[in-house]
Amino acid sequence: MKHRNDQSPDLGYLGLGREGSLFYQLSPAELVEAALKRNEGTLADSGALAVDTGEFTGRSPKDRFIVEDEITSDAVWWGKVNIKFSPAKFDALYNKVIDYLIGRDLFVRDSGACANEKCHIDIRVVTEMAFQNLFVHHLFLRPEVVRPEMQPEWTIIAAPGFKADPAVDGTRQHNFSIINFTRKIILIGGTAYTGEIKKGIFSVLNFVLPHQKNVLSMHCSANVGAKGDTAIFFGLSGTGKTTLSADPTRKLIGDDEHGWSDYTIFNFEGGCYAKCVDLTAEKEPQIYNAIKFGALLENTNYSKGSRKVDFTNIAKTENTRVAYPLDYIDNAVIPSIALLPKNVFFLTADAFGI
Repeated sequence: MKHRNDQSPDLGYLGLGREGSLFYQLSPAELVEAALKRNEGTLADSGALAVDTGEFTGRSPKDRFIVEDEITSDAVWWGKVNIKFSPAKFDALYNKVIDYLIGRDLFVRDSGACANEKCHIDIRVVTEMAFQNLFVHHLFLRPEVVRPEMQPEWTIIAAPGFKADPAVDGTRQHNFSIINFTRKIILIGGTAYTGEIKKGIFSVLNFVLPHQKNVLSMHCSANVGAKGDTAIFFGLSGTGKTTLSADPTRKLIGDDEHGWSDYTIFNFEGGCYAKCVDLTAEKEPQIYNAIKFGALLENTNYSKGSRKVDFTNIAKTENTRVAYPLDYIDNAVIPSIALLPKNVFFLTADAFGI
């Protein structure tokens, strides 16, 4: 296999062959260059890489599965949210995805989750697309030192070009995201929507942290004031978590996924994945200014005859997004850890909430 450098990891533990090219730990600039060369996207006038995720412009919860095994059988609340998948079906589908990836160019990144070292997990992500790897660079924690010779605790494989056969593979339709706690693998196929990658790890932490670490996993944003007064913001998607946490008078801890331990709260992630609909410099200056070279725009549209993004245009989806690392926000807290919350907000989009 051709490697970008001599430090590229051996993916033999995944069963991947050596016919293709493997690009390991590329910088954002290199990933943007690769994405452009591969016609995965275009460069907006702000310098951000703009891509379309294709058929899926959001997550598909009905196509997220968990392998039922000795770890999960009696511990998961099975139902319409947590859908069972058999180990045998997973192994068969996994082998088909690996066969599909052998010989293809692959982008590999070693990263992590959880700013609290007591809860930290190492993650290796193998992606078919360069822009997916750029997303991983932004959204997961970026280690100062990488150890490609070591096998990570968790591995994510994302192959959007592979489509399952539901009648044979046991999926609902051709796309899928499957978590296997025994093999510590998240297998994603048939969708290029990057949110499946980050939510896969959140699902893992949502299971592991309360059971093993006595830590509450939370879907919330968080910031902290000058006096160390931490605030967290709960709410459904679109209710304002990211907007309210990006307060120029307070320091940003994170915009989406956090843990609450007995002495701190901490960000799971290393970046932000903000909604872009109706975004303006006046209303949300920090997010707007983060859309620069290296940032990843998803499913946005240009104004006619230009490369200027029209954030009011939701022809592809209302779920337009931008991904960027935390340090694109001037007043971000890095490492993203803070004292226990002084204020807890519950946000609602209608008149029937808190």
